[in-house]
Amino acid sequence: MVRFAKGTIALSAALLMATSALAQDKRVVTWNADYDPIPLAAAEALIADFEAANPEIDVQLNNFDHEAYKNAIRNFLTADPPDLANWYAANRMRPFVEAGLFADISDVWADNGLTDALASSVLSSTIDGKQYAVPYTYYQWGIYYNRDAYKAAGVDLPGEGGVSWDQFLQNCEKFKAAGIDCVTTGSSALWPVAGIFDYVSMRTNGYQFHSDLAAGKISWTSPEARAVFENFGKLQPYVTANHAAIDWQDAAALLVQGKAANYVMGNFAVGVFKEGGMTNDNLGFMVFPEITAGIARSEEAPTDTVHLTSGAKNPDDAKKLLAFIASADAQTKWNGAVGQLPTNKNASVDAADPFLTAGFQALSTATGGIAQFWDRDADAEYAKAGMEGFQQFLVQPDQLEAILERLEQTRLRLYPQ
Repeated sequence: MVRFAKGTIALSAALLMATSALAQDKRVVTWNADYDPIPLAAAEALIADFEAANPEIDVQLNNFDHEAYKNAIRNFLTADPPDLANWYAANRMRPFVEAGLFADISDVWADNGLTDALASSVLSSTIDGKQYAVPYTYYQWGIYYNRDAYKAAGVDLPGEGGVSWDQFLQNCEKFKAAGIDCVTTGSSALWPVAGIFDYVSMRTNGYQFHSDLAAGKISWTSPEARAVFENFGKLQPYVTANHAAIDWQDAAALLVQGKAANYVMGNFAVGVFKEGGMTNDNLGFMVFPEITAGIARSEEAPTDTVHLTSGAKNPDDAKKLLAFIASADAQTKWNGAVGQLPTNKNASVDAADPFLTAGFQALSTATGGIAQFWDRDADAEYAKAGMEGFQQFLVQPDQLEAILERLEQTRLRLYPQ
């Protein structure tokens, strides 16, 4: 059953009366969410399947629009908590965990073998050794490339496992000689350049460094942070020169037209590439190259999660629903409906879609962890300061010291030592 909240956190008496007869002989699980129409339909189907398997339970979904939900969540978690609430993984859930508003569900993970089934999402679902989230959908980031641009520059196509970092940089030299941007991005809105930075950061120092940097725990002037910018600087000469003046769709056009060879972007861009005329024949995908040998591969994959609230009135049945949401079958059906990727490695994706297939393989085997993207992993003000620094560095690499000093001062102001 779905109710629409449209910015309120109180269910009307009329709605409660209208549904009380239906739920009279059933145990109720309440679930607050913020779904658009397509995922809402997927949620309704998931609930119907769960209720068919558990006829004694009535799941009541209270659906908000996105902005109303962001404004309402802390209020309803405090004043009138549902059993379950939608949110996001990793550092985005940390404030609610530390405030005691999300409950420990390590037992759900242990009892259902989720440490194995959701292996790639263990780190992003864990705080201080305990699990607080069930991730159920994500989408990959990586490098999308134009096979025609590779051919035009006389560059060999990436193999099944992509290319090495050294080979990628050598290829960039060939693209530059051919008048083709090796890497394109459009950073007028800042966030696209963070995708490149995140990958360089994780490939240089690993997932935990990325997470700690985003949480303000690491100095921007540390040797580890400088090593990231050293590698970032190796890409800088090969990035579309006017990236700061264009948006991500403008950069997508450069890839489509063969004026750029590679684009670090999320899978949501595939539709834009294909609307521009690309097909599965000339559009390719590969994971970002390894930089520091031996560091477990982590990936960027913004993840949606469901949480048990600390004030849940029916935690036992809510945990049953969480286990169902985590299952391979439920995730296969859900993500097939919304065109995203299941977090359960035993689920399946549409084999006819090479980008979903490649993304599922990349994420399911990412033993180093799943990052949520810089502006999800960092608080808003800190995220913006970071992205401004990343953008400036790609435009003015000679200003590195000033950029690092500014970022460090921002860190010390927001996270007093």
